[in-house]
Amino acid sequence: MFFCQAGFRVFVPLLVAGLAARYGHLPLSEHFAWLATTPAVVLLGTAAVAEALAYYVPGIDHLLDVLAGPAALIAGVVASAAVMTNLPSGILWPVAIIAGGGIAGITKGGAALLRAKSGLLTGGLANPAVSTVETVGAAGLSLVAVALPLLALGLAIVLLWWTVRRVRRLFPARRPTADR
Repeated sequence: MFFCQAGFRVFVPLLVAGLAARYGHLPLSEHFAWLATTPAVVLLGTAAVAEALAYYVPGIDHLLDVLAGPAALIAGVVASAAVMTNLPSGILWPVAIIAGGGIAGITKGGAALLRAKSGLLTGGLANPAVSTVETVGAAGLSLVAVALPLLALGLAIVLLWWTVRRVRRLFPARRPTADR
């Protein structure tokens, strides 16, 4: 379930997965055992802190939203592939790309729209609060994904449902008009 959290923050879910694997709480695929190594944990920790802090800087937060879109897709694919330990490669990668990248992309898109909307409505004053919620959400959901994976799945489904509803409200469907 780490792929959903990658839509909020790119590095936090990978850091949590690496730490959980390092301490024996999360099995990783042999090709992703590097996530639990000391260099990977240090780099992911540094990147997670830098990313979280950068979202508090006006202007940089919007630039990061643009750059984090593709990075969230990649992180979602990596995070999902890392925890799918018993799947053959022919099944693993399509599932990781569709599920991991797709859900991370939807989550990132919803978060970016929320940030843009809060920026427009408050002149950017609410963006630090949005950043805090995103970081806490990414860390919290990542920890729940390790401790209670079924609960994390349920929370991810509810979050995606809520995000899709919000996006639909932002972009209402146009109804065809009758020609007179």
